[in-house]
Amino acid sequence: MQGTGQLTGTVKHYDWGGDSFIPALLDITAEAGKPYAEYWLGVHPQADCRVTGGAQGPVLLRDIINQEGKNVLGKEVFEQFGTLPFLLKALDVKQMLSIQVHPSREEARKDFARENEAGIPLDSPQRNYKDDNHKPELMAAMGEFWLLHGFRPEAAMKQVLNEVPELQPLAAVFEQSGYQGLYSQVMQLPQEQVNEQLQPLLDRIIPLYQVGKLDKATPDYWAARGALTFSQPGKTDRGIFSVYLFNLVRMEEGEAIFQDAGVPHAYLEGQNVEIMASSDNVLRGGLTTKHIDVKELLKHVKCEPTHPNILKGVSSGPEKIYRTPAPDFELSVFELPAGAQASFRPHTTEILLLVKGKVAVHDTQSEVILKQGAPAAVVFPAAAIRIDAAAPSLVFRATVPVGDGV
Repeated sequence: MQGTGQLTGTVKHYDWGGDSFIPALLDITAEAGKPYAEYWLGVHPQADCRVTGGAQGPVLLRDIINQEGKNVLGKEVFEQFGTLPFLLKALDVKQMLSIQVHPSREEARKDFARENEAGIPLDSPQRNYKDDNHKPELMAAMGEFWLLHGFRPEAAMKQVLNEVPELQPLAAVFEQSGYQGLYSQVMQLPQEQVNEQLQPLLDRIIPLYQVGKLDKATPDYWAARGALTFSQPGKTDRGIFSVYLFNLVRMEEGEAIFQDAGVPHAYLEGQNVEIMASSDNVLRGGLTTKHIDVKELLKHVKCEPTHPNILKGVSSGPEKIYRTPAPDFELSVFELPAGAQASFRPHTTEILLLVKGKVAVHDTQSEVILKQGAPAAVVFPAAAIRIDAAAPSLVFRATVPVGDGV
């Protein structure tokens, strides 16, 4: 198979989602009270993405990949991965996401097999590993975006532990036991001690949050919001510790950040386009109603100082590329004024996602229009693909990087 096809994805209605970004992307009316959190494009078992416009009607993208193999993946990608190795998403984060970490590929394979042997159903709420793959991920902000990302560097960690009165007892723990000892302690505290240590803090900051006196640039804002969202009577959410221990990062439109295996993180608010290895392995540590397994989380988390690396992208003509060490994916974006053109030559199956404007995607044989309501296309290895912008447009391109083994 060659050329270009319209692509439809799968909407995920997780409870933290918003009600505007994804409905606008798909040109649908949001159902009242129903969150629209993620839009998936890929071949993951939970992403029923279909290629439309062919003579046989809609066809699952994964079926095309499975049947055509090397013809649509290209020799290098087929030999290294055997399938489309990435998953592209659009996210609308209205409520805070869970504190989470992702396993390495080696650990995912081992632990996925272990849970299979234990007979834990794939759809069980107690299941930690949904597949045998790692899940490095990159997100590009669509506007102001807030997240937690990795542990604070040493000086910043000491500062926050000494400046927040209720956390001062942890300063000595950090001094004596470092990152590993500090995080292990707060994550394994008996619930009664979590309540005892955090309640005075929450009693102080929640009233300030409720009258609008806390700034989003402070951990207090997100700690108060997290407590009001996730804490239950008699059970203060221990994820609130992480709000203070992790870097609080504010991103602007067009900026991106990469999160590798072991880096703890949590999305707090905003909208983004995200690409990752095709996996759904998430180990959670708080700020969630979902399954938390502290033992598994601590097994994978990198307890080390992190200096957030905000990626601005590397320009190559009209295309801006966000480079990462991940062999599974590469994300780039075309920002095109009305009447502008861009072209590229796909070496594997690629996905295009339009988040603003209207474009025509051409190959030598066909044309696909991307617009509100039909924002995605798949392109297969072929002659050069040309994008013509009918309006000021923003189009993301998901592919597999060339070089370094691919």
